Amino acid sequence: MTPACAGHSRHPTPVPAFDFASRGDYPRQGRSGSRLADPGHGDTRNTMGEWQPLYTACGSVQAWLEQPEGDPRGAVVVAHEIYGMLPHYQTLCQRLAQAGFIAMAPAYFDLIEPGLVFATDLAGSNRGRATVDRLGLDCAIDTTETALDMLNGFGHPVGVVGFSWGGTVALLANTRLGLPAVSYYATRNLPFLDEPACAPLMFHFGALDPAIPAEAIAQHRQKQPQSQVFVYEDADHAFNRDPDPPFEPASAALAWQRSLAFLTEHLS
Repeated sequence: MTPACAGHSRHPTPVPAFDFASRGDYPRQGRSGSRLADPGHGDTRNTMGEWQPLYTACGSVQAWLEQPEGDPRGAVVVAHEIYGMLPHYQTLCQRLAQAGFIAMAPAYFDLIEPGLVFATDLAGSNRGRATVDRLGLDCAIDTTETALDMLNGFGHPVGVVGFSWGGTVALLANTRLGLPAVSYYATRNLPFLDEPACAPLMFHFGALDPAIPAEAIAQHRQKQPQSQVFVYEDADHAFNRDPDPPFEPASAALAWQRSLAFLTEHLS
């Protein structure tokens, strides 16, 4: 590992809480016991994971942990988007466990307020952007590193998969923590593309995503030439977020297949 990848050396300041008393958020998720309570949003699927506390320099968060049956192939941190720890990310952890990986998804927004999530609409987008700006990437990376430390205890290599805002968290977990990383449709990557990659790196983009034009995708190829960059012609932003529009099943399935192959290659 190069000096740039020798570990996270920041000492981020704990994040002050927001006052969201009248926001009308997404329904809170069940965080008691080892099963997910009905999370709302029409998703009544149960998983067999459990919540685990993580204690970071910025504060404490809960993280959803799924473990596979049998010997794990490796472990994966899952970084959510600007809406917070939606049930979708618990489902992704379940799918990773079914593929043989230990999976952990920190609820990063717990640093602002426990259980904080937003609806996937315009108002939720605006609140989510304000939240990640307040949270800051330093605290996000510190939380990711705390999850890494816990997963290291299982004795398997660790990677990271992130989506939108979490896609930039994944990129920085690669350049600053040395983790193999898969970054989905991340809109905040450009300022960090000059940081040297410290492990294998994969990017997924939708060709119809107005937030990430072709010129931005080209910069990923130019500045991270060793990385794998995939563009899905029929996909918009958030094409993996089943079942919300603009979920695009064919693109999501292909990107997931490529991501699992990447994780298997670099973590097994």
